[in-house]
Amino acid sequence: MKLHEYQSKELLERYGVPVPGGRVTQDPEQARAIAQEFGGRVVVKAQVLMGGRGKAGGVKLFESAEDAANFTRELIGKRLVSVQNPAGMVVEKVLVAEQIDIAEEYYLAVLLDRNLQKSIVMLSREGGVDIEEVAETHPDDIVKLVIDPMWGLDDFQIRAAMAQARIPRPAQRALGSMIRNVVRAYQGADADMVEINPVALTPDGRLLAADAKVSIDDNSLSRHPEYQAGSPDSVEDEIEGEAQRRGIAYVRLGGDIGIMGNGAGLVMQSIDEISAAGGRAANFLDVGGGADAARVRACMEIILMDPHVKGIFINIFGGITRVDEVAKGVLQAFEEVHVSVPVVARIEGTAVEEGRRILEGSPIRPAATVQEAAAEIVRLAAA
Repeated sequence: MKLHEYQSKELLERYGVPVPGGRVTQDPEQARAIAQEFGGRVVVKAQVLMGGRGKAGGVKLFESAEDAANFTRELIGKRLVSVQNPAGMVVEKVLVAEQIDIAEEYYLAVLLDRNLQKSIVMLSREGGVDIEEVAETHPDDIVKLVIDPMWGLDDFQIRAAMAQARIPRPAQRALGSMIRNVVRAYQGADADMVEINPVALTPDGRLLAADAKVSIDDNSLSRHPEYQAGSPDSVEDEIEGEAQRRGIAYVRLGGDIGIMGNGAGLVMQSIDEISAAGGRAANFLDVGGGADAARVRACMEIILMDPHVKGIFINIFGGITRVDEVAKGVLQAFEEVHVSVPVVARIEGTAVEEGRRILEGSPIRPAATVQEAAAEIVRLAAA
């Protein structure tokens, strides 16, 4: 799960990483009070989990507490839309933080490298911009340091990495300390990414985490109850968040053919067959083993929340999951939810004859094979 900026900074501060002063609020009057603590010279940042929030109008500098309060009033409840997130997200909180003067900006991250199967530190003198842009235009400006899973990092490795990244010598002592503390935060929070961009060097020589992003391994949330309750709200996509609240394994993929299957492998096969038939899957959705009619109906509701869906492909092979229960759930969805798109179903397995009997005379079109079903739903959606 992803943490908001204010949560990320609170985590880093607990591990000794210096951050600018500030607090989170949803009240314009409280925003005014916070701004007054810093003499009115603050930055107000929308706390939404989306890229490009600054360009979307969610980040602004102020020189007076009154202006900061007015901007907070405008921002709360507003939907911000960016290139990275065209669906947008509604602003519920803002971070009111002190403005800091910046002499130089660096980039620092600790993340999991799945190819190496180890955690690494990424360091660059080119902070304040997207690291992907730096990687494309100046790949030599990014230094990667592998963290030994048993022994961690030695001081000489950190010094060598800073020298390779051409970090100015006066900043190296503070940055070395920050790197060690960020690694501690990464490991202590069971994170799979901690990113500080930029690491801000002030004219008086202080080093601060001016912005921060943290992503925590979902499998470790039982050890972090302070974040567990907000896990569904941390999802950037609203439909994925609602699916998580309902306990449904769903990922939005951007196409127009909704997919429902039981078992990750069967769902992946369905996505491949849709692609082979010339279509694009709108989602990955695993209904799970032993799903009853109510759960199947809930899965249909999740799929139909995506306005781009033009057809639904149901692919069920009943082992633990009974085919007749799936059929009941789909029919319940038709009765209780407005289904205005074509639905094609390929069903096999336990209680399949009863399931097929239940679907007889319904708007759901049967298919004998996965390939036949995929071709048919792509054709119907296009029509």
